[in-house]
Amino acid sequence: MADRLYTSSEADEVLSALRFETKLEKATLARIAFALSLVKAGSGVAQSTGFNGGELKRPTFFGEDEVFIRTLIAHVYERRELSEDELFSNRSIIKSHIDHGAGLLAAMFQEAGRSGEGLISRLADEVEFAGRREQLGAGLDIFIGRTLLQRQELILELNNTAKHANSHLAIMGKPGVGKTQFLLKVLADIRIQSSFQTHFIYFDYKGDVVDNQRFLELARVKPFRLLQGGQSLPINPFILPAYDEQTINVSAREKAESFASISSKLGVVQKGALTEAIRAAYTKRAANPMPFPDFPDVLEIAAAAYEENGKKDDSLIEVLRDLSDFELFWRHGSETPPIERLSNRTMLIDVHAMPVLKELVAYLVIERLYKEMATLPDSPVMDGRRTIRTILVIDEAHNYLSQRNIFLERIIREGRSKGVVVFFASQSPNDYQQKFFNFHELLEFAYIFQCDGVAASSVQDILGCSAKTSKELQTEIARLEPWQVVARSQNKTEEFVKFEAEAFYKSYS
Repeated sequence: MADRLYTSSEADEVLSALRFETKLEKATLARIAFALSLVKAGSGVAQSTGFNGGELKRPTFFGEDEVFIRTLIAHVYERRELSEDELFSNRSIIKSHIDHGAGLLAAMFQEAGRSGEGLISRLADEVEFAGRREQLGAGLDIFIGRTLLQRQELILELNNTAKHANSHLAIMGKPGVGKTQFLLKVLADIRIQSSFQTHFIYFDYKGDVVDNQRFLELARVKPFRLLQGGQSLPINPFILPAYDEQTINVSAREKAESFASISSKLGVVQKGALTEAIRAAYTKRAANPMPFPDFPDVLEIAAAAYEENGKKDDSLIEVLRDLSDFELFWRHGSETPPIERLSNRTMLIDVHAMPVLKELVAYLVIERLYKEMATLPDSPVMDGRRTIRTILVIDEAHNYLSQRNIFLERIIREGRSKGVVVFFASQSPNDYQQKFFNFHELLEFAYIFQCDGVAASSVQDILGCSAKTSKELQTEIARLEPWQVVARSQNKTEEFVKFEAEAFYKSYS
């Protein structure tokens, strides 16, 4: 029975470097590498042929867990018995997985911005999202209404990967025709069918959802009423997956672009000033256990730079002062720590009382969600159903669609594999005709209630119907009764379907 093995030189180099960065022992890192590889590669791992690395003794690796580790390997390899040579030697399964897993750890370390803390965070995500907990999210089949003539039930198979390219959805219609009630019904069904494991972040632009107590209770939603009773979001937009210089510099530039896309008053000079203020704010907090700034930090640094250079306050200082004074986001000194993850929270963010900054608040939250999404492992697919982790719900989306939100665009493009979905509610199909981004092409589900002044080209783009059909529908959409909807047909022989939408209050009275 071998009492030691030798890793490959490449694996030893990785484990030695990560020991310095993470302050974890090499044996602990070797166990992590083994477990990561066992999950990722399983019985298909390649046999390791390098033996010029570090020595790893059997008792050091196993500790008191030999029976448990042996059982894990037997389960993955579907073997009742393992010889001692197969278990722990230079030709063993464990050695091959340690060497392979070290390569996986090295890649994750790079993705985490070469940050030890970032790597640990990534590993925690792997554990959280790889377990059985997420599997319950599969199979979201939502009853949405009945066809007008045949009264046939229509089912929205939201996460059926065999039928649909993605799960992004848009609901369009003028006020008072039923679109909000329809949206709430869909969201409540999703929460219940997923055993409350599919979450959503809802931006309530008008304030007509935050007071729907039945919906909040049924969907288990935490409301945040901004500028009402001193309530703020327990979110810090400056939290990053890593705090190396490059990650901070990129994030600072992106923040400046975000501000400029919302406010046309911010020019090149203001963007540069904001970028430098954010960088300096991170430097100020670098030695802090929480190495990220808040808006008062950024305001203080920007205002000091303006004063030093003899500049008068301008639109940039005004925006930063509003963000700081209104206390919209978490700030240092708060009694509770900031939320570490958004994708496992169900939140309703009520912005209707805000005279300014509605779009900027949404932009900053969306940016934070995208940065988090990018670090997540792919969401699992079971029986052709992809687990949906969270839904970004944007009400009155016409106020946002015309602004170049690069993070919203990235979520729409990249969110499918991560289980992150976008739902829009707006007033017209025309809202999605933006030259800088093809929303039509990436919206898998579209539901058109009564709208005025709809362009035939918008109808054609959003439903994928012919030009002749879109011309006919242009008039019909303007004459729809409340609750009546035109949507893409689930039957390939038909270009569209008309149905009566189901309402939240009817389903959950």
